Amino acid sequence: MTARFTRPAAAGTLAVVALLLVACSGGAEPAPTTTVPAPVDGASKTSPPEPDVATVWPLTGVATTEVADRPALAIKIENSREARPQTGLEAADMVWEEVVEGGITRYVAVYHSTVPDAVEPVRSVRPMDPAIVAPLDGILAYSGAQPPFIAAVNASGTQSVIMDAGDAGFRRNPARPAPHNVIGDPAAFLAQDDGERTVPPPPQFVFADRPGRSTAAADGDPASSLEVVMSRMQTTGWQWDEDSGTWLRREGTSPSMSTSGEQHAATNVVVLEVEVVATSYRDSSGAAVPEAQLVDSSGSGLVASGGSTLEVEWSKGGLADPVELTAGGEPVELEPGSTWIELLPRATGSFTVSEQSPS
Repeated sequence: MTARFTRPAAAGTLAVVALLLVACSGGAEPAPTTTVPAPVDGASKTSPPEPDVATVWPLTGVATTEVADRPALAIKIENSREARPQTGLEAADMVWEEVVEGGITRYVAVYHSTVPDAVEPVRSVRPMDPAIVAPLDGILAYSGAQPPFIAAVNASGTQSVIMDAGDAGFRRNPARPAPHNVIGDPAAFLAQDDGERTVPPPPQFVFADRPGRSTAAADGDPASSLEVVMSRMQTTGWQWDEDSGTWLRREGTSPSMSTSGEQHAATNVVVLEVEVVATSYRDSSGAAVPEAQLVDSSGSGLVASGGSTLEVEWSKGGLADPVELTAGGEPVELEPGSTWIELLPRATGSFTVSEQSPS
């Protein structure tokens, strides 16, 4: 194919020939010509340069030079009084808090950008967990569960790593009473990857392209604290900390602490009002096992980011679809960083926001 660009040297030669012809013919001088330089490296004359796309951790939106070549690892962690303080929660990219039997709560902690040395105490799976972990297409580590719950995890496409099945990476802490003493080794869990996981994991929420540009920061109301009454047994508090740019967690009125001495904190707190139903299953004490309804569901909620809160709507389609957050019909962007999600029972739970005056 012949290029239609004029080379500078050829243009000069043509100009000399044209002048000689004019001089010989006595005609008017030719109109000035414009030489268009050839595109560099074969680039199109009309296409703009490709924009630089930042590399970010998929579960936090935090910029990085390289994303680790590993799947998401979810671990079930207990939150009864006997389970505190926990180990390794502070390293999670995402933490889901759910109400289980008796009104206590448990966590699904998800790790990808950071993998701690240990997580404690690891506990068993509940009916809502497949809907939480299925969109990650990763690994879920837990101590055990009733057979139908394990079957539901496996049917979700998630790989199970189970202590009761003899899988590697679990041990007991002799300094704590059972069953609140199972220590998990995240590296050992990841080493059991079956090779069929999505690597890296798909994003679960939408993040702003830089700190300070979240939807709540732009359109929300300034707030200093958030109190979430999960049940009569669990009230979770969040206090905005300007210095760290995070929401510091409380268990009731007491700081929620790690064994490292660090207070648990979140860049984003997402409250989802969910329908909770009693299943036909019972725990060892005979109490009904509850299930938060997430699949093919929607509802109201709240996002706390950057010292502000914003009322939102949430929805989740099929089992493998992530939760979507919207405000005014538009997607909600979170602050880059860790996210804690509170699955608040719609009928019995409540939340209260304390506002602060803009500075």
